[in-house]
Amino acid sequence: MPASPDANARDEVLAAYRAHLRAMTDGDTDALDDLLDDGFTLTHITGYQQPKAEWLAQMRAGQFVYHGVIEKNATVDVEGDTARLVGRIVTEATVYGTHADWPLRFTMDYARDGEAWTALRSVATTW
Repeated sequence: MPASPDANARDEVLAAYRAHLRAMTDGDTDALDDLLDDGFTLTHITGYQQPKAEWLAQMRAGQFVYHGVIEKNATVDVEGDTARLVGRIVTEATVYGTHADWPLRFTMDYARDGEAWTALRSVATTW
């Protein structure tokens, strides 16, 4: 029996999320640029809502260096051409010179852009 359209969409969103995490640890800002909507924002655990261009520029400058990510879990809810992913990860990163393991809970909103799912926003909190 073929998978339902929602199941396929959930798998596609998970694949986009995992590509995002892989690009972070690879320092691949070009891949992130492609995976994220032009209006993408990342709300950090401090509450600062950072525009995509600023975050990618800071990654290129070495202010955000992601050394590794361990995915703990992720759930995806799909409604038509939009989706919300909630995931928990542990990120080993150096942020503004501080190296730590960060237990993060991400809430990410996605929209279907043609055949691809593009991240619109991400909100990080600790868990």
